[in-house]
Amino acid sequence: MFDNKHSITLLFNANKIYDRRIIAGVGDYLQTSKVDWDLYLEEDFMARLDHLDEWSGDGIIADYDNPEIQAALHKANVPVVGIGGSYANPADYPDVPYVATDNYALIQAAFEHLRQKGIQRFAFYGAPVNEHHRWAQERENAVLEITRSQGYECHVYRGHPVRPETWQYTTKRLADWLRSLPTPVGIIAVTDSRARHLLQVCDHIGMLIPDKMSVIGIDDDELARYLSRVSLSSVRQGCFEMGVQAAKTLHRILKGHNKPRKPVLIPPECVAERQSTDFKAISDPHVMQAMHYIRQNACRGIKVDQVLDYVGVSRSNLEHRFKEERGHSIHNEIHNEKLSRACKMLENSDEATSQIAKICGYPSLQYMYAVFKKHFDQTPKEYRDARRDQDEPDLSLKAS
Repeated sequence: MFDNKHSITLLFNANKIYDRRIIAGVGDYLQTSKVDWDLYLEEDFMARLDHLDEWSGDGIIADYDNPEIQAALHKANVPVVGIGGSYANPADYPDVPYVATDNYALIQAAFEHLRQKGIQRFAFYGAPVNEHHRWAQERENAVLEITRSQGYECHVYRGHPVRPETWQYTTKRLADWLRSLPTPVGIIAVTDSRARHLLQVCDHIGMLIPDKMSVIGIDDDELARYLSRVSLSSVRQGCFEMGVQAAKTLHRILKGHNKPRKPVLIPPECVAERQSTDFKAISDPHVMQAMHYIRQNACRGIKVDQVLDYVGVSRSNLEHRFKEERGHSIHNEIHNEKLSRACKMLENSDEATSQIAKICGYPSLQYMYAVFKKHFDQTPKEYRDARRDQDEPDLSLKAS
């Protein structure tokens, strides 16, 4: 039996990846449960908040990180479930059933990821204090508490709001801060968009990533991933699960159950590890330079001679340094970088294997097949299928 039909209003900005994943979670609950809901997603609800009572339907799931929405729903005459960030102070939670992304757990995941890489210095690129971005202050407080409790200092920079007219000034000030940091350092950015600023400025000032600065963001926004030459590691929020739990909570309320007294905190899904935190403790500056060049250009079909030209030392000199620092040759480093990129694409994307071979710089699909058979005794398709059945893929590479 289906429940009575209800009209449910969703107050979210569908232009944001965070909001879209929440909406997807609500939709999933609609598909997998017995609710009979009509979901109404208002495209320009901010312009009509004053007349909310005229179109709110039977229930509302809303973005409670937005104080204007909170204020507009303060006297709503239908059940409301809020979604937003978590707070260290319980008194800061709104007086409605609430589902939250766990800000402390997000920062904890980013910090532990960097520390497991062997990083011993930390920094945080936050955001200016803003009532619309209270989650940013919560994340800043969390990183300071976590690093302090573990005996580390954390350098914090909030930066400036990003506007076209002040972009040059903002970029210069961020560059000044980055130059002032001790290196190597792991930087946690409050969002992926702020992390992308870091990657761009590091590129401009010649700061090597991840050798000097390892950067991790929050959101795992696909757009941010492709807008920089170095792929961005990021903590993926549990937004989909937040949407599911919010819909489940509203469903129970509409069925006559009591409203939950405590907020539901949703932990992060995982850390999506990419190039920006692929830190390895390297002391030799020539090897560090070579590694930086290889990471950025291995899939473009570069040869050892191009690495030598970039670093500006003889082959025998750099090969000796590579053996000391990395335990293998420059050629092997190029080879391993291409193979690692192909492995990650097979695991994390649905690209055809022929396209992956092309993107990763292999001369043909048959050549990539031969490489995978040699290293893993599997075809690329077999590798993809096997790794997708595992929670933690094994990316260990054999020396050739």
